Amino acid sequence: MIWEVLGAAALGLALAYAATKRLPARLPNRPLVLATGPGAAVLGGLISRIVLGPGHAPATLAVAAGVSVAILSLLYSENVRASGLGPRVPSPPRA
Repeated sequence: MIWEVLGAAALGLALAYAATKRLPARLPNRPLVLATGPGAAVLGGLISRIVLGPGHAPATLAVAAGVSVAILSLLYSENVRASGLGPRVPSPPRA
């Protein structure tokens, strides 16, 4: 089981790294993307292992990759600001 978790995490990290290299301007924050990919892949692997049971490593990794891609696609945006995701609030005028 530990190899499936490590494999899912490595697969999620590879997918997140590829996404940051391929679409750097459309993803919000590189550390956020690099943390979301493996986390989503481990979650997907855990869910598929619970549903399928032990002995289905290729299917577990395929589901882990699918969940990782699905969660990473939620971070994809057409107009991400360079300074972050929050709105810009003007500062009060000085007297």
